[in-house]
Amino acid sequence: MPVRDEFSFLPAQAAGLDRPVPPVARVDLTLDDGRRLSGLRWGDAPPAVTLLHGAGLNAHTWDTTLLHLGLPALALDLAGHGDSSWRDDAAYVAHVLAPDIATALEEWTAAPQVLVGHSLGGLTAAAVAASRPDLVSRLVVVDITPGVDPSAGPAQIRAFFAGPTDWASRDELVERALSFGLGGSPEAAARGVFLNSRVRPDGRVEWKHHFAHLAAAAANAGADPSTPDAVRAVLADTGWDDLAAVRAPLTLVRGERGFVTVPDAEDLTRRVPDAEVRTLGTGHNVQEEDPAGLAAVIRGVVDSVHPSAG
Repeated sequence: MPVRDEFSFLPAQAAGLDRPVPPVARVDLTLDDGRRLSGLRWGDAPPAVTLLHGAGLNAHTWDTTLLHLGLPALALDLAGHGDSSWRDDAAYVAHVLAPDIATALEEWTAAPQVLVGHSLGGLTAAAVAASRPDLVSRLVVVDITPGVDPSAGPAQIRAFFAGPTDWASRDELVERALSFGLGGSPEAAARGVFLNSRVRPDGRVEWKHHFAHLAAAAANAGADPSTPDAVRAVLADTGWDDLAAVRAPLTLVRGERGFVTVPDAEDLTRRVPDAEVRTLGTGHNVQEEDPAGLAAVIRGVVDSVHPSAG
């Protein structure tokens, strides 16, 4: 695999768009307990939108969506993911993750945000909006509702992450991903592996996100690797109370083939009558399967509160 940096994929992803790649920079914050919180700042102006990824992903999952969106934005790595520190207690639940996000919004934004969250990031975004309404102007939740299992997904994905935790090279990991039918094209798989892995001091390559290591440990202990304790805790921690407490207008974006079914969406609108529901023809990872469609939804939400955002 050629030598790259984390932003070297952006020109290819922006091919065909009518705007240049904006400046993108990594930002880092040391939290009170010494952990690192990391993210990506898109553009030079204060962010109009902040985005939170799902379990096992990182801030770069939003890259193509943000290239289509063309607005100043902040994409964050949740604790235990990307370049943010792992938690010693492996407590990756919405109410535990939310204070980190609130701290980042206080530090890196200048106005209440359109807060967008996918899957685990959506549950976390709801917890932030409920506990810190001063920081959130609109809430967009992508393919998750309370009660939907965020650890669900195809069996090959669960088996893939329950496998080895380190490899000799990223090329080896790309080959493994493709052998499991994951990653799409070789180029897309190489990008995904590069952005979601790191080279350790001993030269071995490992996943950046803690969930893969928890799943492998569960498998080695003879437990069900699809729902390690940390992921089960997400389910136990999450109910409807956060969404009921949210005062910001709410938009649910569901993938037609994703985790949120039509009855799930109807349950949400019954409990939150003013919620808007938008459906795109994708699976669970809407931001990667239809980035232009999701960007159009987000742009409409941003324009409703920040007409001069760009």
